Amino acid sequence: MSNEANKMWSGRFREPLNKAFEQWQRSFPFDWRLLPQEVAASKAHAKTIAAAGILTDAEVADILRGLDSLAHDFKTNALALNSEVPEDIHHFVELDLKERIGTVALKLHTGRSRNEQIATDLRLYVRDAIDRAVDNLLAWATSLLELAKATGDHAMPSYTHLQRAESVLIAHWLMAYFEMAMRDFSRLQDARTRMNFCPLGSGPIAGATLKLDRWIAAKELGFHNPTYNSMDATSDRDFALEFSQVAATIGLHLSRFAEEITLHATAEFGFIDLPEAFSTGSSAMPQKKNPDLTELVRGKSGRLLGAATTFATILKGLPLAYNKDMQETQEATFEVVATLDGMLPLLAPFTAALRFRFERMEQAAQSGYLNAMAAATYLVYKGVPFRTAHEMVGHAVRFGLDSGRELNDLTVDELQQFGKEFGADFHEAITLKATLDCHDVIGGTATHQVKESLAMAQRRLEAIKMMTQGERKAEAKHAVG
Repeated sequence: MSNEANKMWSGRFREPLNKAFEQWQRSFPFDWRLLPQEVAASKAHAKTIAAAGILTDAEVADILRGLDSLAHDFKTNALALNSEVPEDIHHFVELDLKERIGTVALKLHTGRSRNEQIATDLRLYVRDAIDRAVDNLLAWATSLLELAKATGDHAMPSYTHLQRAESVLIAHWLMAYFEMAMRDFSRLQDARTRMNFCPLGSGPIAGATLKLDRWIAAKELGFHNPTYNSMDATSDRDFALEFSQVAATIGLHLSRFAEEITLHATAEFGFIDLPEAFSTGSSAMPQKKNPDLTELVRGKSGRLLGAATTFATILKGLPLAYNKDMQETQEATFEVVATLDGMLPLLAPFTAALRFRFERMEQAAQSGYLNAMAAATYLVYKGVPFRTAHEMVGHAVRFGLDSGRELNDLTVDELQQFGKEFGADFHEAITLKATLDCHDVIGGTATHQVKESLAMAQRRLEAIKMMTQGERKAEAKHAVG
């Protein structure tokens, strides 16, 4: 049989494809990654059409056996995936299955279209990727929490405009990234819920021409429901777009974390010792220890942003329903998944390996007039309007700058030239501990507030892990076979 006759659409055509075009338009060189999902969806479809009387018990058993054999060979790297014949993963599976079980394999395509197949395969692929990303994010959040606990009551400067602003507990700074990870987790979960609908049975555009029970495939694959509109089902890539946008947000958060770690590990800051297991050296300068992990995280976040832009650009002008343009969203999806799968598993062990130079950080937390806000608050409690207190402390800071001293070093007599409200209790009110503890509000860096925050974070994390495990068990139980 000729190569043209092996096409899934060959009957209508007389002329062979231009060879250059044929190779250029193929998606199999990259969508072979979808083989596990294609096999799972094909098994679900086989059971659906068997229930509709299209396949005998013996035929469905042969098809399932052949698909399982194919999946096993893929998993054990026993498949040759360099063939130039298959157009796409669907074509490859059909040809391979025919080699394994004979012409009964050709019955499998009854009642379905490649349009719904790719929509289903990609949903399964993205859903699997989300589950891995969730696990890795929770692992990173756990590392952040454990590291925060280990820092105790040690303090550091915080920054606005990259200028020292106020003193905070190191734990408070770390937990800012914990909160980002929690939001990213919720975004992934929300995206997963919205995408967990099964397109099988949608046909190429108007729905299957056979009377299929679409719940069979939906349950088999762990989807919550069949999709509600066939035109939308085959043309929808919102799930991949949203996944890429969530991934881009995750990348932004990881990039911010990476940027701060990179800065804090410089000799100029000197706050962090980079773990050697995640650093490299220079081929020319023997003394160097370079922050390769954090720099690569910063760089790879750009790939995620780029993929999200790619999705939006491809999809923005497409009429209903399926268009070949959508093939271009596959590589962007694979790029997002590969980038997340590469980065996220490294974050938890890297974070756990970080070591802080507490003495250097606390020294920095006590210089640069980081207690100025606490000083103004002291005056507010003396009855001074905040705007006036702000100005009084500003004058005191200027006086300290001119004389090369911190607020702690100024005498009460010197301070009283800016206001008689400065009293003998002023210096006690602007110690490092007092400066931290004056931020005594929910979400503030006061010592006891941070301790409560850490305890609450632990409870939240445990609840999320239990919920995630429970949802996956329920989904697996809900699935048939």
